[in-house]
Amino acid sequence: MSVTEFDADRPPEQPRRRGGKRRRRRRDLSQVGMGDGSREGAVVEDVEIERADEFDSYYGRPVVKAPPWRAPIAAYLFLGGVAAGSGMLAFGAQCTGRPQLRRAARLTALGTAGVGTLALIEDLGRPERFLNMMRTVKITSPMSMGTWIVGGFASASGVLAALEVDEMTGRRVPLGALRSLLGAAEIPASLTQVALAPALASYTGALLGNTVVPTWEAGRGHLSYLFVSSASLAAGGAAMITTPAAEAGPARLLATAGVAGDVVSMHRMKASMHPLEAEPLETGRPGTMLRWAERLAIAGGLGTLLGGRNRVVAAASGAALLTASALTRFGVLHAGLESVKDPRRVIEPQKARLAARRAAGITDDAITTAG
Repeated sequence: MSVTEFDADRPPEQPRRRGGKRRRRRRDLSQVGMGDGSREGAVVEDVEIERADEFDSYYGRPVVKAPPWRAPIAAYLFLGGVAAGSGMLAFGAQCTGRPQLRRAARLTALGTAGVGTLALIEDLGRPERFLNMMRTVKITSPMSMGTWIVGGFASASGVLAALEVDEMTGRRVPLGALRSLLGAAEIPASLTQVALAPALASYTGALLGNTVVPTWEAGRGHLSYLFVSSASLAAGGAAMITTPAAEAGPARLLATAGVAGDVVSMHRMKASMHPLEAEPLETGRPGTMLRWAERLAIAGGLGTLLGGRNRVVAAASGAALLTASALTRFGVLHAGLESVKDPRRVIEPQKARLAARRAAGITDDAITTAG
């Protein structure tokens, strides 16, 4: 018999009776459950909710089980965003003749994509599970497509970073014939990196929104925009730290746009939610993280606009933006995990949406006629 951590969710089993054969008396199903003669009786009695704080669920367990995601996944969400934004910056720097920005962005893209992939593998538990995810391609699955996006982006970033390291060392790396192959692959790798960067920045928002976790599901129309904005300000902040101010103009522009998008997306997402769904984003530890994320994003954005050409101010602003992006990812992750703990956050928004559909005259679909 196998034993897992989920056995605690099962109700206690009654001891089995042993002995001779006994005749079982057949019960009249018309007297069981509903009492209307139907062949299906009620599993549980109807629940009357007089006050919100009196609501309880089966066996005192959450209505929705939280996914087993913890800090490594939040780190992956953050680092993937930095990598994606850095990939876009690297392509822009290559096209506009900014070699120092190009080099810094390419190396940042590879480093953050690599460490982020390690964080994902750490959360999976065994490295082979990541490879198993690449056995199939499922267009409708954000997780399946995300695996291929990460793999393709990291591969292209590896080629470009190898070229930068070779150039930094004065072409003294013993590459031999591989050097010419890397040179020929630079343009295809750059195009691949910039093509996959927007998908890498946004797919994690779609992944969270595609779950039944109340806060994430309610924000599914805004999470991708929020994560793209967060990735933009983080990548811009990283480039402001690693690049001289003379070449960091595109990074400052990207960071400023990311701050505006981040603040607007977060407020619009909260406004679109039921109050119980938005509550984890505003209270407790996740609420504290997200409040500080907004403050640091605004402070970093103002520093970028007003003093971004000063090397010290630019570096301080970049650090504030990176911290803001990390707090956003950790805050959203923990808010979703917190939202499943209270059954009200699942049931009450559903009841409100059902009432709204009926009030709008929608009474002929499976949602409004069920039950």
